[in-house]
Amino acid sequence: MLVRFGVFILWLIHFLPFRVIVAIGNGLGMLLFLLAAERRKVGNINLKLCFPEMSDAARKQLLRENFKMFTRSLVERSVLWWASAERINRLIRVEGVEHFAAIKGKPAILLTPHFVGMDAGGQWVAQHTDTVCMYANQKNMYLTELLLKKRARFRHQHLYSRQQGLRPILKGMRANMPFVYPPDQDQGVKDGAFIPFFGVPAATMTSVPRIAQMTGAQVVPSITRVLPGGAGYVLTFYPAWENFPSGDDIADTRRVNAFIEDRAREMPEQYFWLHKRFKTRPEGEAKFY
Repeated sequence: MLVRFGVFILWLIHFLPFRVIVAIGNGLGMLLFLLAAERRKVGNINLKLCFPEMSDAARKQLLRENFKMFTRSLVERSVLWWASAERINRLIRVEGVEHFAAIKGKPAILLTPHFVGMDAGGQWVAQHTDTVCMYANQKNMYLTELLLKKRARFRHQHLYSRQQGLRPILKGMRANMPFVYPPDQDQGVKDGAFIPFFGVPAATMTSVPRIAQMTGAQVVPSITRVLPGGAGYVLTFYPAWENFPSGDDIADTRRVNAFIEDRAREMPEQYFWLHKRFKTRPEGEAKFY
């Protein structure tokens, strides 16, 4: 009941001017920073591991900004979920659209790491092509169904749970639908390896080069930056990677992580530092969290 009430409030928020929605997100982010002690601890550990040269004061300020950006992204989903396509598109400026156009009608992996603006970029992509995606089930079934419905509100988006495995993803890619894939969360090392991320061994799926090899897909990274105030977003498509896959899954996955590192250094306040990225540790190594 509480979840449904929260969704109702979110629906109401989408009628407000975007700058007001941003202000609400920032305010709630400051409140969450004060109240969410466990997530604050996770974020601080991640920042210490990834930016050891940063002072405690600078790290605290960065984490505060990260909470604001993260909460903004949640509140701004009100627009992404219920506003018209026209309103959404007015908020998004696209750079490198020629790289997106070049893969339409071909097998492709849209590499979309976990930055707070990723859902905004995802809605733009969904308006312009059919895709295949993976999702994680939420603890609340109503919320899972809502997320699926809202992510598939434009065109024909094909969403499959992680439990369904890669088979439907590969089938969709072979039908020339791009696979929208965020490869940067800790899912253990059963189908991956410990690959450095900011110099720290991180459990990382090696699926990007493997899927590219199986389907002949090109890899085109896409990053969505949240702009200050109510200015909206910038969705950037990067050129398709050359010499990928190289035949060395570990080296190729290092390339994936290195790309994400570079983008996180450009806008560290917008990466998902509140996720337990280093939860899985090599055998015998102490846990961070």
